[in-house]
Amino acid sequence: MSDIFNVVLVVLVVNLAAFAAFWRDKNLARAGGRRIPEKTLLWLAFAGGSLGALSAQHLFRHKTRKEPFRSRLYTIVIVHAVAIAVLAIWLIAPQWASGLLDALSRPAVS
Repeated sequence: MSDIFNVVLVVLVVNLAAFAAFWRDKNLARAGGRRIPEKTLLWLAFAGGSLGALSAQHLFRHKTRKEPFRSRLYTIVIVHAVAIAVLAIWLIAPQWASGLLDALSRPAVS
């Protein structure tokens, strides 16, 4: 149980960091200060902070029209959603996951 708690804690911290980075970048943009690089914002999202990044983007109306940043962030969110769905299936119904892996590893019958 401790491992699950640690994973949840890390994901929460990364999401808070992504949220804070978007908030800080928005404030820097308003003040005309030196900005946080887009690459850094996207890496925070990719490292597990996609929900924090997406929430901050919408809440602060920050980088909502900027392409390709927006598309890259949405791609990261989709990748994370698929990964969570696969993990949930693996944990809830491991026989489905192993059956799917077996079916994919078999050579095609001609």
